[in-house]
Amino acid sequence: MKLPQTIVFATNNSHKLQEARDILKDRCNVLSLSEINCNDDIPETAPTLEGNALLKARWVKERYGYDCFADDTGLEVAALDGAPGVKSARYAACCGESSDHDSQANMRVLLDNLKGITERSAQFRTVIALISDGKEFTFEGKVKGEILEFPAGNDGFGYDPVFRPEGQTLTFAEMSAGQKNSMSHRRRALDAMLAELE
Repeated sequence: MKLPQTIVFATNNSHKLQEARDILKDRCNVLSLSEINCNDDIPETAPTLEGNALLKARWVKERYGYDCFADDTGLEVAALDGAPGVKSARYAACCGESSDHDSQANMRVLLDNLKGITERSAQFRTVIALISDGKEFTFEGKVKGEILEFPAGNDGFGYDPVFRPEGQTLTFAEMSAGQKNSMSHRRRALDAMLAELE
């Protein structure tokens, strides 16, 4: 089985969309939700990354008919028992600090919760759910690293300014898009998807 020539990425996150397009550009045409006239607020109500990725992929397939993939990504911090995890995009909101998807507030709450803690190991974990040719698949990608005490860098998105991958001197936000895409959790999940299909 091969990856379809055209596939929908079920995300409203423009950064994720561009990252996936950069990684998959030689293999298939990645359509955004807006390009298929999907303006739905797709629910992410599952208790796991896998569950949310499947919810989003099934939503698009069932309502719009396209083969598609969706991801859910969480930052899992060891000292916080894996939090923020599945609540990463809504971390500050879950703590009553801000509205959903406020990256600056999410980072602020994370750093506040780690004050005085020296064990700062963490990992980014992405799960991709793919629906293609009537079959469902899930793929995972992880990057281990640590949470810095202060943000560094102006690129990337989400928690990138406070996450430094293992073996690196730069945070994701200090790297170029090409550097990050070569090692990111989303890249590893997409590579696993491509390996399965190709």
